[in-house]
Amino acid sequence: MASARGPAYLLTLGRWRRGLGLATQSRALAALVPGVSQVDNKSDFLGKRSHRRHPGILQLSRVRLPQVLVDAAQLLLLESSMPNMEKQVQALTNYLWSRHLPVEPEELQRRAVHLEKKFLENADPSSTSRVPAANLDGLWLRAAHSTWGQSLREYMCVDSSAAMLELAEKLLKGGSGSGMPYVPGVFFRQFLPVSPKVQFDVVVSAFSLSELPSKANRTDVVQTLWRKTGHFLILVENGTKAGHSLLMDARDLVLNGKEKSPLDPRPGFVFAPCPHELPCPQLTASKPLACSFSQAYHPIPFSWNKKPKEEKFSMVILARGSPEEANRWPRITQPVLKRPRHVHCHLCCPDGHMQHAVITARRHGRDLYRCARVSSWGDRLPVITPSELPPSPAQDPPES
Repeated sequence: MASARGPAYLLTLGRWRRGLGLATQSRALAALVPGVSQVDNKSDFLGKRSHRRHPGILQLSRVRLPQVLVDAAQLLLLESSMPNMEKQVQALTNYLWSRHLPVEPEELQRRAVHLEKKFLENADPSSTSRVPAANLDGLWLRAAHSTWGQSLREYMCVDSSAAMLELAEKLLKGGSGSGMPYVPGVFFRQFLPVSPKVQFDVVVSAFSLSELPSKANRTDVVQTLWRKTGHFLILVENGTKAGHSLLMDARDLVLNGKEKSPLDPRPGFVFAPCPHELPCPQLTASKPLACSFSQAYHPIPFSWNKKPKEEKFSMVILARGSPEEANRWPRITQPVLKRPRHVHCHLCCPDGHMQHAVITARRHGRDLYRCARVSSWGDRLPVITPSELPPSPAQDPPES
């Protein structure tokens, strides 16, 4: 069902949740860190573009919901009798950002046995020793519709919660159940399509893996989502260590390709943000960090929620095909520090290592320096690894 001409079908999963042109070659190939990576001037990476618009920039401006969704959300809130909404929203936010990885069933069983044993040892023999038995869909639709418009012919929203599906449908209909949805071709389901032959061009799962109780459940869901993927699988979680860890597990699962008898034999590769398929250097560092990014946004303007905000998120975009289809420039993984005549960039590089690069115009050329200075967290920087460079004169074979 995938379209060869561009995105045609989108599947979302809810809770399952400026300009000088090129530098000359003689001044170009200066190492950021000797032997690690150098400026990419073998490809015309700037062309006629200004440095401020170099092709590695994502240009993630502050996002705002379309007014139709804002109006619908405000209408639904007015109809709700829920008291202390602000406090409840803050409590839910605090809970979501404090979650750790779910405890596996085997560990829960071990803890239960330990607690029961401890209770029996300390119990009063005369007492009774009996232990008691123990809408994001609408937002993804808006983003996809504003990006691809009518080229997307069908959207399928899957969420195990009927209430969340009902809310998403009401938001798309302006706050009522009888209006016409402002995005056509939307279908809501509580379960994924059964047929393994049904694929979608883009599959999105946002803040869903963290809702699953065990690794086995997450494995089943990720494998199912990958089977449903015709081109891109987008996984998003909170920008925490736990959220990042869940995404790296899913990434490894797809890249290892252990699925038996796959109907779509095309292998998977990382389209973004990683510039490689090697183990995540953030997880293998002596002090592991979450690979996250920041998105500024305008919240729904309730009386207690009017100021612009920022949200950290972790993501991985997996694609079917070959990594050669992707541009493997290093990714900027922390806020860029701009200082007089130099710039600090923390990079995740195609060789699978992290690099703290201090970039200057004198050492690295004005092109790269200016590109680095206008880049931001999450952008790609136009540098290449030594294996991609043309041989230097010292490396040329002697003439016979």
